[in-house]
Amino acid sequence: MADNIARVFADAIATDPTRPLLTWYDDATGERTELSGATLANWVAKTANLLVDEAALAPGDTAGVLLPPHWQTAAVLLGCWSAKLTVVDTPGAVDVLFAAADRAAEAAAWSAGERYALALAPFAAPLRQVPPGFADYVVEVRGHGDHFTPYPKGGEADADLLARAEARATELGITPGDRLLIDAAVHPDPVDWLLAPLTRPASIVLCGNLDPSRLDSRATTEKATRTLT
Repeated sequence: MADNIARVFADAIATDPTRPLLTWYDDATGERTELSGATLANWVAKTANLLVDEAALAPGDTAGVLLPPHWQTAAVLLGCWSAKLTVVDTPGAVDVLFAAADRAAEAAAWSAGERYALALAPFAAPLRQVPPGFADYVVEVRGHGDHFTPYPKGGEADADLLARAEARATELGITPGDRLLIDAAVHPDPVDWLLAPLTRPASIVLCGNLDPSRLDSRATTEKATRTLT
């Protein structure tokens, strides 16, 4: 089993980088955003370059992530893992903190060298008002390069996460080539909605604020092979 999350991601998109890998729905706003493997890889690379070139972080540094399931969260997490950062969700001292704008108040419980806020808005729109002490992730990340060479080996944290992801993929019955429709509220852990599918690999239709009345039609429209709700 690979011990490198960046390699698992690269392998998941290698066969056809143009195929949809992650499709995001938000039934509260009507948003639908579809990302190919290549497009998500660009966001991941930009995030990793932001961390290394702008925040000057190094392997083993820590990233706090206060973000819900979302396609931008996938970019942040995969960017952190590509830069070989350790991702944590327990308040404390970290080298960088990513937070949804509506959770910025929680940042008081964190000590962070760099802080980035995310609007998580349709079309990756920037924040209308940036919380004090934060930079706007979308604005900052766009200026960075589309290519990043991940560190060659994963650390112990990578291996542990991938072992959990492999186990969850088996428990959830995910098979290679599946197209998964996932209720973000039921499966908020990125091991479930991101890493487990990538280990197979499978493509992801991630639904926030899922309207149950739309479930069947969406599964048909998206040609979902498995529904995780």
